[in-house]
Amino acid sequence: MTANSLTRSWRSVLCGVLSICFQSASLQAQEEGSVRVDDKTERVINRGLKYLIKYQSPDGSWQGRTEKERHYPIAITAYALMAFQAAGHLPGEGEYGRQVSMGVRYLLNSISSEGLIGDKDNGQYMYFHGIATIALAELYGQTSSPVIRSKLESLIKIIISSQHQNGGWRYKPIASDADISVTVLQVVALRAAKNGGLKVPQTTIDDAVDYVRSCYNKEQEGFSYQPGSEAGFARTAAAIYSLQVCGHYNDPLVKKGSKYLFEHFKEGQRWFTYGNFYAAPAQYMLGGETWKNWHSKIHTLLLERVDNDGEVSLWHQNSSVGPIYETSVNVMILAMPYQYIPLYQR
Repeated sequence: MTANSLTRSWRSVLCGVLSICFQSASLQAQEEGSVRVDDKTERVINRGLKYLIKYQSPDGSWQGRTEKERHYPIAITAYALMAFQAAGHLPGEGEYGRQVSMGVRYLLNSISSEGLIGDKDNGQYMYFHGIATIALAELYGQTSSPVIRSKLESLIKIIISSQHQNGGWRYKPIASDADISVTVLQVVALRAAKNGGLKVPQTTIDDAVDYVRSCYNKEQEGFSYQPGSEAGFARTAAAIYSLQVCGHYNDPLVKKGSKYLFEHFKEGQRWFTYGNFYAAPAQYMLGGETWKNWHSKIHTLLLERVDNDGEVSLWHQNSSVGPIYETSVNVMILAMPYQYIPLYQR
């Protein structure tokens, strides 16, 4: 056999092996990502992003369209940035790379040397500290920007130092109390930072898991705002997502919480948008029929409730916060099948 024929022979074998590998990978991808973004949904996502761009301030922030949104520019900016990231837009990359860069710059410039971001005296401080940390941690994970990392490390230190002895977090950056709604944001932020290579003490994660479990209401089979109180949709979504991002994917409480969410899903409920910000990724990580069924419910509802205004699309019916917040969250949910945000993966 000549050298040329040997080369052709090995090339044929290699192509065959690669073909099998690619087919296997394709089948696996189809199985894991069987929920797709169709053309209609993609148009809504893009129009939603155009709506967000329309109201971005010159300093890169989103100041909001309502009084409540304008009270939390850090949080609203972070939610908007996550919507762009969910659709594949990163700083300096993609159609809206410039706008994302501006938003990131605004958040970074808002962080003090102590690691505090925005108004530390705001009564809801740890809410926007948490969501801003999540947004920056996810962006760092995909860009490895040293500028983001240095600021991110200071934000993470504040979260670690303000954990209460029971394992949870409360409104202010001091260890004074805890509730599930503030805790979930800090837990997700820690996980996102850890995914990016930052150091997070395992004891911090373990204590947080203990706190989340303590909020489980056995009688109602859902999670409460604080241990011993009544279970609710948003609280349960926040709790099971917290357990998942801490690595407890197969915890029996996750499946019980998922069942609770299906049984209590309804349009117009209080904290609908807030609850689905956690419910969607929680059901997504459960995968399979659970995610297919959940996606069908939320996808149908969001497309029914979207408002089209010229070249933009927005939502404003299911939130007491405002249209920038609601549009950002709903764009994130619709864009989840793109699988651009690492935090939504196991």
